[in-house]
Amino acid sequence: MKLQETLRQVQALWPEVEINMDAPSMTAEIRCKPKEVAPLCDWLFHQQNYHFGGLVVEENGRWELYYLFVGEGERGRIQVRTSAPLEERRFESVSVRIHAADWHEREAEDLFGLIFEGHPRLGDFILHDDVWGEGVEPMRKGSDLKKILSKRRPREEWRPIRIVDVPGAFVMPIGPVFSGVAESVHFQLETIGEEVLRAFPRLFFKYRGVEKMAEGRSADDALLLAERFAGATAFSHALAFSMALEQIRKVEVPERALVLRCFFAELERLRSHLGTIEDICNSTGLAVAASQVGILEEEALRLTGSLAGHRYLFGLAIPGGLSRDFDNETLREAVSRAKGIVRHLEEIERLLINTSSFLDRIEEVGIVRKDQAREYGLVGPVARGSGYCNDLRKLQPYAAYRAFEFRTPCEEEGDGYARLRVLFAEVRESLRLMEQALSELPDGPVFVESEPAAGVALAGVETPRGTTWHWVRVDEEGKIQRYRLITPSFINWHGFHLAAENFAFQDFPIILATFGLSVAENDR
Repeated sequence: MKLQETLRQVQALWPEVEINMDAPSMTAEIRCKPKEVAPLCDWLFHQQNYHFGGLVVEENGRWELYYLFVGEGERGRIQVRTSAPLEERRFESVSVRIHAADWHEREAEDLFGLIFEGHPRLGDFILHDDVWGEGVEPMRKGSDLKKILSKRRPREEWRPIRIVDVPGAFVMPIGPVFSGVAESVHFQLETIGEEVLRAFPRLFFKYRGVEKMAEGRSADDALLLAERFAGATAFSHALAFSMALEQIRKVEVPERALVLRCFFAELERLRSHLGTIEDICNSTGLAVAASQVGILEEEALRLTGSLAGHRYLFGLAIPGGLSRDFDNETLREAVSRAKGIVRHLEEIERLLINTSSFLDRIEEVGIVRKDQAREYGLVGPVARGSGYCNDLRKLQPYAAYRAFEFRTPCEEEGDGYARLRVLFAEVRESLRLMEQALSELPDGPVFVESEPAAGVALAGVETPRGTTWHWVRVDEEGKIQRYRLITPSFINWHGFHLAAENFAFQDFPIILATFGLSVAENDR
């Protein structure tokens, strides 16, 4: 079914809604009353099989809420939009019908003070109640962050909420600082024995308010925030931000830049997956294998640094294209080095899949079913390991991906081994895409100038961890009015407990490694 047919059905079922469609981008906005949002979102998700992308909240003299839904190909993207006066803070919860909206609504409640009626648990999320308290609302217009921060005080009487309430039940706390993990995250594992019955990740210890920091800044300053809030996936996030600005400015990016963007996105994916595979080997106690993969990751970082001037591709993706060009011979040498890395990785893969002690630790461990992956809106290799194949490069191709032939590796088992197989397969696909990009690379410039313009746009990119969405609104002077980040780690952390629960304590670090999550990318 095409987007136009879906919209005709929407109009028939909800005659009072207002529909606007942008045919070139295959994007539609459906404006409706607050009472119509939940049933309309329910219909799109369950009846039309659209993927839930996230929630954007704006305060522009009124509350403006946008619920994002993503279809495949000509089914396009749909934004369900509703509004209400600022004094009206109550909206019906969508998460009751679409669980993927759960954390998005909790975030809006914490940061804006909105109340989603019917939501089972609001509060104590981004702003921890034991430090921040309630009613802070730092994302509201005019919020005084210095004043808010000066009032932060620890509350010694605070206690975590518990679910398991039976004789012998206890909570095993892990973190927020512990060996082997470089970032701060706290886990509460509830049990009555050796099996984890409930796993509750408590994040946002390093919440930096990137979205708030961007307000009032120039596009150039905001671009620095976009590529540095999660440095390991800098290129992908800088690309998404740049694409949003290009939509606002109506910039036509040169073909050579579009192809090179794909080239570097795949180089970043290859390097990122090597790091995740190394972590998986470490978690299972295979120190030699972890060291071997770590050497390959270091080779990929050196390749990236020598090619682009930065090991994590800082400063390369900019609005209008790329900050510099590369001669074809240099790119050919880079592909040759990448081939050597992948060839050595395949040798390690053959050893791993023939090591029974390794397979015993990840097979049938940390299982997430396909229906659960869809219900939680999981993305990236985590989703594809459960048969939920929602690769944005295929669903809604961007840059030059439409011109390339590649497959999206998917597995059905949903366990740690399935996720690992997806990672290995995607590394090979990334190399193939780099080779295609080099063979089809046109001549011409890699950058086009553009003037600041007022407007709002949403852009999505398939990062190494999954789909990210960047929502950007700018004024006539080119200053950022609203910057909204929906990151793959935020989405996948929401579903992590599915894999960790009903497995033994000793499986926990292995399951965590197979998810390849980033705390910085989540906390923002």
